[in-house]
Amino acid sequence: MMTRLLQLLATVRWQDLVDILINSYILFRVYVLFQGTNAFRVLAGVTSLWILQEVAASIGLILTSWAVRGITAAAAIIIIVVFRNEIRAALQLGNLKTFLWGFPHRETRSPVEMIADAAFRMAKKRIGALMVIPGKEDLTEVIHGGIVWNGTVSPEMIISIFWPKNPVHDGAIIIRGNSVVEVGVLLPLSQRSDLPSFYGTRHRAAAGLAERTDALVIAVSEERGRVTIAKSDWIKAVAQPEDLAGILRRHLNLQEGRTAKHEKKERLKLALAATVSLLIMTGIWFGFTRSHDTIIALNVPIEYVNRPTNLEILETSVDEARLQLYGSSALIKSLKPGQVQVKMDLGKAAEGRNIFTISHDNVVLPPGIFLNKVQPSSIDVTLDVPVTAELPIQVDWVGRLPESLTLVKARIIPETVKVIGGSQTIEKANTVYTTSLRLDSLTKSGTTTASLAIPPSLKLFPGAPDKVTITYVIKERPADQRR
Repeated sequence: MMTRLLQLLATVRWQDLVDILINSYILFRVYVLFQGTNAFRVLAGVTSLWILQEVAASIGLILTSWAVRGITAAAAIIIIVVFRNEIRAALQLGNLKTFLWGFPHRETRSPVEMIADAAFRMAKKRIGALMVIPGKEDLTEVIHGGIVWNGTVSPEMIISIFWPKNPVHDGAIIIRGNSVVEVGVLLPLSQRSDLPSFYGTRHRAAAGLAERTDALVIAVSEERGRVTIAKSDWIKAVAQPEDLAGILRRHLNLQEGRTAKHEKKERLKLALAATVSLLIMTGIWFGFTRSHDTIIALNVPIEYVNRPTNLEILETSVDEARLQLYGSSALIKSLKPGQVQVKMDLGKAAEGRNIFTISHDNVVLPPGIFLNKVQPSSIDVTLDVPVTAELPIQVDWVGRLPESLTLVKARIIPETVKVIGGSQTIEKANTVYTTSLRLDSLTKSGTTTASLAIPPSLKLFPGAPDKVTITYVIKERPADQRR
């Protein structure tokens, strides 16, 4: 088992390691950006479905695999449509650095922060409000007239309670923990004479409850747009939401910010997520690239490279090789023309017949695709020394003239052409023909042009013309010579 594992690891290239690391980082970034959202939880469910589909396919559960694949495709579309707002919010970060490698702090607002936010939003809109945050003492004997509410704290809910057209907007609300437990509560008024003259009923009610209990009361003035807090025998204005949140934390004996223990827990959580991402992508990579569940056969043209400059290829036994390849079905289906090549190195070839063996070294394959068999296993390549020769040109006449006409003579300009080819080929070549000219289309003398039909084993000498001009003379055939 260990030997097989080491052999498998020995086939991993540095490009494969980079591939795994890049995709692992992408998966880790998805976790960092979307953690804690509903979209992330649904995405995890879709991933589980995909894994189930792969397992079902691997053990031959065709119907189950087909059904789960359909469900997974539909779920992927549902994520984009239903959770588009959460996805957009996660992607709309402040800058590219945060998106690519930063660790944005996902906003998990506490009730304290939401209360402070609501207070200053109401102050800006000149909406009057009274909010009571009890201490340890019971308020039952001091307050009265409240309506049980039991709603989760949020800035929007608090603002809606104190909206001027809401029937309970004139009373106070009682907030315990994460809930608004009562609304429309009446508070006792303070009888102090040292309060500023511009303090109205709300501020005197806030001061009155603070004097009699250990509760903290927040008053928002609709006339002045200010936020004021009252506790014990003091009452003062607060300028910033952060200041109000700090006072609320001290009142409730909450710790400021994120503790060192919490920070350590977050770091361990991210480290675990990075490790899991690496393991998942490594498993997926090995599943895609080292699976041997599909075999195909391809006919691939043979490419000859590094041919000696003083030799020409005269003849080859085959022009293409048949390759039997195997790998995962996903990679096999993604093969494109040109990704598989067969290259024969002629660097050590000599004049005459050469026999080359086609091995794995001659076959170029994309990563994850492997060679099982190649046919033929060897190839004959005949090379020859190129020489130059001057060969006569002959017109390739086809068809027949009408019986009343006869071709008297034809002149070709130029009459010869200079070609290059292997010495053996040149010895056997004695004429170069033009492309076909049809006689049955000719009715009188004239001039035409035709291209040279150079055999594949020859090529024109540099500068030699590839076309010729043909002047032909046609006359009437004597009547006694006609059939």
